[in-house]
Amino acid sequence: MSERKVLNKYYPPDFDPSAITRVRGVKKAGPKVSTVRLMAPFSMKCNSCGEFIYKGRKFNARKETTDEKYYSITQFRFHIRCTRCSAEILFKTDPKNMDYICEKGAKRNFEPWRQPGNGKEETEEERLDRLEAEEAERDAMGELEEKVVDAKREMQIADALDGIRSRNARNERAAKDVMTEVVGVKDVQDEEREQQEREDEEAARKAFRGEGGEKVKKLVLDYGDSDDEEEEKKIAEKEDEVEVEVAMPPPPTLQRGIKRKKDLSAALGIKKKPALV
Repeated sequence: MSERKVLNKYYPPDFDPSAITRVRGVKKAGPKVSTVRLMAPFSMKCNSCGEFIYKGRKFNARKETTDEKYYSITQFRFHIRCTRCSAEILFKTDPKNMDYICEKGAKRNFEPWRQPGNGKEETEEERLDRLEAEEAERDAMGELEEKVVDAKREMQIADALDGIRSRNARNERAAKDVMTEVVGVKDVQDEEREQQEREDEEAARKAFRGEGGEKVKKLVLDYGDSDDEEEEKKIAEKEDEVEVEVAMPPPPTLQRGIKRKKDLSAALGIKKKPALV
């Protein structure tokens, strides 16, 4: 193991360094070929044995660079072998359609979404027409979606308005009930006030009547110097009326009276002895 990592090499005595010349190998003519590991880009059926090769199966393939180009994009060709009969299968890249083209040894399975023209390759005009139709359909779908969104928005607005109307109606009913109650309370208070006023008038009417049931009239004297005959007649009539004097109670005084004590001994049956002196 130590001889494998030596730094000095053995040179024989007859070694001539000038005899060694640098020789370049001959380049291979033809396309450049390299070995790569890839997966099948599409499902296919082998033409030799009928074996189905599904998409994504791994192969050791030979990658070949072709002279064909799409604008500045180089196209590559891949060589694989069938997993059952080892027949050679060739396919290459298609940058124009962003796909692959099966050239030899196998047949690509039918894919309806790949060629919309019933298996025919569409021209530039057909492709443009198809893109315009798809764009128009997309616009129609966008308009339909916008209409659906607008309809939903209108429904939400209508629901919100209904909720607001119902809430306002409920508030109005509650306000009417409160006003009715307030009016009823006011009516009761007014009735109580009128009843109290009637009672006060009745009490005043009773207080201003005399002992004999005669009504006390208020005399209005005019001290002004008036020559009006009607006023003189009224004064004469007032003087002819009978004046009834009402005995008014004496005004209250603030003097404290002497309270006499009651003799309760007789009520209790106690007899006092007469004084001897």
